[in-house]
Amino acid sequence: MPTDRPNILFLFTDDQRFDTIRALGNPDIATPNLDALVGRGTAFTNAYIMGGSCPAVCMPSRAMLMTGRTLYHLQEQGQRIPEDHRLLGETLQQAGYTTFGTGKWHNGPDSYARSFSAGAEIFFGGMEDHWNVPACDFDPTGRYDLQRPVVKDAWSSNQVSYRRCDHITPGKHSSELFADAAVAFLRSDEAHEPFFMYVSTMAPHDPRTMPKEYLAMYPPHRVTLPPSFMPEHPFDNGELWVRDEKLAPWPRTEAEIQRHNAEYYAMISHLDAQIGRILAALRESGRAEDTIIVLAGDNGLAIGRHGLMGKQNMYDHSLHVPLLFAGPGVPVGQQRAAYCYLIDIYPTLCELGGVAVPGTVEGRSLVAAMRDPLSRPRDALHFAYRNVQRAVQQDGLKLIEYVVDGTRHTQLFDLATDPWEMTNLAEDTARTGDLASLRRELRGWQSELDDTQPGQGEGFWAGVDAPG
Repeated sequence: MPTDRPNILFLFTDDQRFDTIRALGNPDIATPNLDALVGRGTAFTNAYIMGGSCPAVCMPSRAMLMTGRTLYHLQEQGQRIPEDHRLLGETLQQAGYTTFGTGKWHNGPDSYARSFSAGAEIFFGGMEDHWNVPACDFDPTGRYDLQRPVVKDAWSSNQVSYRRCDHITPGKHSSELFADAAVAFLRSDEAHEPFFMYVSTMAPHDPRTMPKEYLAMYPPHRVTLPPSFMPEHPFDNGELWVRDEKLAPWPRTEAEIQRHNAEYYAMISHLDAQIGRILAALRESGRAEDTIIVLAGDNGLAIGRHGLMGKQNMYDHSLHVPLLFAGPGVPVGQQRAAYCYLIDIYPTLCELGGVAVPGTVEGRSLVAAMRDPLSRPRDALHFAYRNVQRAVQQDGLKLIEYVVDGTRHTQLFDLATDPWEMTNLAEDTARTGDLASLRRELRGWQSELDDTQPGQGEGFWAGVDAPG
């Protein structure tokens, strides 16, 4: 097998919104290690997820990341990924990579076993107490089949969740636990080159707890509220009573939202410090110059914007994620505004590593966009949430369509003049052409990517004049 391929360190965060890195324009947060990554690589400032088919948006998001497939071409989502969906870890293993995984894996033990040849501190759930993480040791046989019924599932009152774990390390924060595992791998004899190391954190997902010194960095009364803060969402978007939305009472108050954002920032700063430990260990190993580093988030989060708390919506704050690349073959100190999705990471890493992209992958490599600021791998972005929300973004405009219990709402935003998505232009007669054009785009996407099944997306065009 070739040995001259670059190593890959993939840092994947949980619920980290795009605007939570100081070097990319947020002066209120401290992220020195992420800032350094921005400085030594290329940041994609218009990276997005495609949405979600369930309230636990991170499940399909992670499945899309690891398969490179679009939302409705995932034949099974959540706790099992079909064997004919080639996983990123599988592809890299077959190309000669040692594949190591630690942290959150929200797509089932079978998929994990297919992806990794080494690992430690594996969390098979969606969310948990950061100070008491139920984790599994790596099992070379792939038999992660512990079934321990615990509390009812966080997303449904009708299901029982199962905690898969070998052990709990009480009193150690999840971000430190996973960083420890990553550092230990880099210092071990297992780190055969080339390696693919996937470090998937549970932070900054709630419950937002962290060492007190990080919370002390952010007095809540000093946290700036965004222009899109609202006490309540102006209409029923089809998901106002999900678990995430119950994290703060209605109407949302400024003080409450400032507190939540202070905790969110503190979680990210603590996570940034642990990322710094991993990067330091990489440098100490002598492999930093030969390693591609990727940082991305699985979805964004509202935390008071538009009166919402979670990610179960089509607004920018919940779809827009950070995406950074650094290392061999990546331009230094660059930012790119090209539209892209998380599914594009898979073929990008394959191209940078000289690995053939499987035919099952639908993502598009971002290497050309890294090297040419004018390159546009995508002209439009399309989004979906369950059977109640659809959206399209193109040429600085954004359309969101809602169908909730037979009631339709339409929003049209001009992002060039209204980046906070505050002024709905759907009833502006001067925008009739824009509205029809975006509806045609959205209809075409639904047909192309099979978002047309009963109970899914077929009801969005009933009674709508959107000539195709």
